[in-house]
Amino acid sequence: MKFEHQQAAHCESGVISNLMRHHGVPMTESMALGLSSALSFAYLPFIKLSGLPLISYRMPPKAIIKGLLAPMAARFRFETFRSAEAGAQRLDALLAGGQIVGLQTSVYWLPYFPPNMRFHFNAHNLLVYGKEGDDYLISDPVFEEPVRCASADLSRARFAKGVLAPKGLMYYPQAIERKTVDAASVTKAIRKTVRTMLAPVPIVGVRGMRTLARRMQKLSPGDPRSVDFIGHVVRMQEEIGTGGAGFRFIYAGFLQEAAQLLDKPQLQQMSERLIAIGDDWRAFALKAARMVKGREPVDPAALAGKLREQAQQEETFFRDLRAVVA
Repeated sequence: MKFEHQQAAHCESGVISNLMRHHGVPMTESMALGLSSALSFAYLPFIKLSGLPLISYRMPPKAIIKGLLAPMAARFRFETFRSAEAGAQRLDALLAGGQIVGLQTSVYWLPYFPPNMRFHFNAHNLLVYGKEGDDYLISDPVFEEPVRCASADLSRARFAKGVLAPKGLMYYPQAIERKTVDAASVTKAIRKTVRTMLAPVPIVGVRGMRTLARRMQKLSPGDPRSVDFIGHVVRMQEEIGTGGAGFRFIYAGFLQEAAQLLDKPQLQQMSERLIAIGDDWRAFALKAARMVKGREPVDPAALAGKLREQAQQEETFFRDLRAVVA
């Protein structure tokens, strides 16, 4: 079967939905994100990126892929390698056998990314669907069209070092026994997301947002490191892996599909509320970016206040969502 590339908002949800569709499962990116219960928030000060804390708006890498295994009765094979040579040989063998293969890579070493979009982030997902000469044929879901990548460049991206080092990770389905999404799986997935967002843990969900707000409140407006921290928050929100607003927009799409699948019109209303929350995340990021660029005075307390507003909105939203699927 000829592979058909479709652009997506996020790499992992885009890769897995493209892969599922190739294997006969009519799955949207929104359904992939929602069904895997991948929407979340986490403030992880003990994991550093360039010396600054990891802030995530989704579950860890591979969570979207692995989260679809049970609801779709699927089996995937995941492989990592000790050497780049072994990784390349295995990839070539699978492609020769007609397999479409998912890879985890570093954005920084992929030359088809514009230079201003390259940074050291090791959890970027893409699909390889063929090879011509020394070039791999790649479906990178964040691009409008398929791209090519020389074997040396792809190898470097697959075996980059650092946080979330991919170690040549590749994955592909061995079996997908369920070809349609059932209502029970959707309900279960929504309840799991609600539990995550309302978890009684200070670094996760809405409580994690409040912990980050407290950390931001303590920043000194005159300290250059404060600008670095604020800039990092914006980058984690809006650039690395789609970000806060983007994931909420995708999840809103999932709730629209769920409204029809479960015959619950209330979920359509919840979807519209979540879009508004996503818009507010964008407004937060814009205000922070203006401070970083010197267009507004640096005011960590104002940003902390906006974060608390976001936390309150999301707490109310997820409590109401829990009631809808009770």
